Amino acid sequence: MMYLNRMADKQLSQNLEAFGAVLIEGPKWCGKTTTAMKHAKSVLELQDPDTREGFLATAKIRPSLLLAGDTPRLIDEWQVAPALWDSVRVMIDKRGEPGQFILTGSNSIDRTQIMHSGTGRITRMQMYPMSLFESKESIGDISLMDLFDNPGFDIDGVKSKMTIEDLIFVACRGGWPASLKPKTSEAQLLIARDYMRSVCEVDLSTVDEINRDKTLARLILRTYSRNLSTLVTKTTMIKDVRSNVETLAENTFNSYINGFKKLFVIQDIEAWNPSIRSSTSIRSSSKRNLIDPSIAVAALGLTPEKLQMDLKTFGFIFECMCIRDLKAYSQAQGSSLSYYHDRYDLEADAVLHLTDGRYALIEFKLGGSEVEEGAMHLLKIKNLVREFNKTAKNAQLREPDLMMVITGGPIAYTRPDGVKVLPLACLRD
Repeated sequence: MMYLNRMADKQLSQNLEAFGAVLIEGPKWCGKTTTAMKHAKSVLELQDPDTREGFLATAKIRPSLLLAGDTPRLIDEWQVAPALWDSVRVMIDKRGEPGQFILTGSNSIDRTQIMHSGTGRITRMQMYPMSLFESKESIGDISLMDLFDNPGFDIDGVKSKMTIEDLIFVACRGGWPASLKPKTSEAQLLIARDYMRSVCEVDLSTVDEINRDKTLARLILRTYSRNLSTLVTKTTMIKDVRSNVETLAENTFNSYINGFKKLFVIQDIEAWNPSIRSSTSIRSSSKRNLIDPSIAVAALGLTPEKLQMDLKTFGFIFECMCIRDLKAYSQAQGSSLSYYHDRYDLEADAVLHLTDGRYALIEFKLGGSEVEEGAMHLLKIKNLVREFNKTAKNAQLREPDLMMVITGGPIAYTRPDGVKVLPLACLRD
């Protein structure tokens, strides 16, 4: 199968020009190793069973021996031998050159296992499952950054090639590169199910050497999936799990959640708290989110056919897919995502922040009938910012640079009020 270009390619190239080493983090099966190999000139595979024991023994005695090789040298799944981190840092200082190493990791590591953070030598970048543009399903006629950089960018009439049924299928399949290889749709759907099984039965107990029950892991991931894209409390989720098990202590629940976060399975969205309302009026809890929508589909035992009959549930899964793609399209800009929701139920499903201070207010709506409501939310938030600035005695708040409703609909257009209506399957970086 030919290599499909990834959003991470450009960012990795730029980082290798600036730093001695680049650490690529992200969930397993998202393509980290394949992408890293496209940029590396030598490889150290720590998970190869034929050489693993020898490599680990060398890493304990003299780790610098494993760093010899043409650069950039890829150290795949470096966390298997944490001693290599400090050895890489020292080698970077000795050579004094950028672009020496690429490290990949499918789980975050306890910082106490390394002596130095690597600041100034090793930079981190996140890699996500494939966006629709990377999997060749979004036509990519509308650039996210062009929308920021060129307010007059004409989007009117750009048409998506994906129907709602298509979007449901790709959400169920997920953005796992391996899921594009099978020829039948039935086989493609198996990848996400196997991913969830592997995470719950194996990875969750090996990520930090804490033995965890696979059945409880599935129940916790299921309740998380059931509350995807909501502000449900931890107490509510624990209560939901307790309906299926005799007991569940809060610290046990926290341990499982932390394990899923270390594996990059769970990635919640933080709240945006501008001073346009009283701090007690704006929600500050995290919005529940997974790295890929297919995890929720697999955890809930859903199928494309079931979701076609339940578009309300698919609306939450669609939001997860939109967030995944927005993160991929904006990652090279050092962006971040948050959400806005106040006690008056005024909300923006996402707020995309760029490092230069610009930001976009975003709503996710499946169909055309919901676009009006989404646009009104964004305009009301913009007006709140404007009204705040009229009375602000100190610093002014920046008004949103972009307002957009991302939909599963067929066509892009700009509303008279300036809100952009954008089919997800028309976007790119």
